[in-house]
Amino acid sequence: MFQSEHTFVIAEAGINHNGDLDLAKRLVDAAADAGCDAVKFQKRTPHMSLPPHLWNQERDTPWGVRMTYLAYRQRIELESTDYYRIVDHCKNAGILFSASPWDINAADTVFNLGATFIKIASASVTNLELVEHIASFKLPVVMSTGMCSPLDINKAVGLLEHHVPELALLVCTSSYPAQPGTLNLNRLHRMKLMFPEFVIGYSGHEAGLWTTLCAVAMGAKVIERHITLDRTMKGSDQSMSIEPAGFKKLVSEIRTFEQARGFDYIHVLDCEQESIKRLRNTSPFNGASQEA
Repeated sequence: MFQSEHTFVIAEAGINHNGDLDLAKRLVDAAADAGCDAVKFQKRTPHMSLPPHLWNQERDTPWGVRMTYLAYRQRIELESTDYYRIVDHCKNAGILFSASPWDINAADTVFNLGATFIKIASASVTNLELVEHIASFKLPVVMSTGMCSPLDINKAVGLLEHHVPELALLVCTSSYPAQPGTLNLNRLHRMKLMFPEFVIGYSGHEAGLWTTLCAVAMGAKVIERHITLDRTMKGSDQSMSIEPAGFKKLVSEIRTFEQARGFDYIHVLDCEQESIKRLRNTSPFNGASQEA
């Protein structure tokens, strides 16, 4: 799936649906229209994935009311029956479905939904019980590596590498939005040296498209960016997400780069033959003046 010259583009719908099934379907449509390969959601069992010390902390919500963090997570979470509708919608739209489960119960749900691959979020890399459980599914895995030390990544990879058919590791900065000076795209080269047997990619949380295109030019084979219908919508991830027109431009520019990347050997191209005839002086005298 990830081992090709085709850059695999994931639109991260995440929780930008704000708990609304219709909005989730519209995000699927926007991702498919942009030409993305997959659309990815986030799946949680709130009381299992949220640390207890955060349950009663109050926070603002997309619905204009303050509530506890646990109540917010419960309200924004789509039902499993909603996800079956989303999966069907993805099939009709011609785009792959996936999700990042944040706990073992959610992982079982994502697996039973028939996800083509499983995503391990940066925050879950050190949850080795969850990583090992995901490995048991024997599905392709994409894992972000934000907030992770080399030791953290190696421990998770050790649980995955002999069980999953494909593994893609994404360079990531877990800051929202991430500033350009924190992206450290050179980590792509380091990750390739550390894990030459796996696909290396990039998950971006920055504003704009340019740095993500740079990541592709630097060799990222899997790209993940958040998608939203409107960056001014309420919600924790909306402002650093990409709107549909921008996502379509991003995918188009990636595909243009794939054409431009070409091969690495030097020779005269077929398209240059006519220019040779028109522009090169093939006279044996090379335009020099002749002596009488």
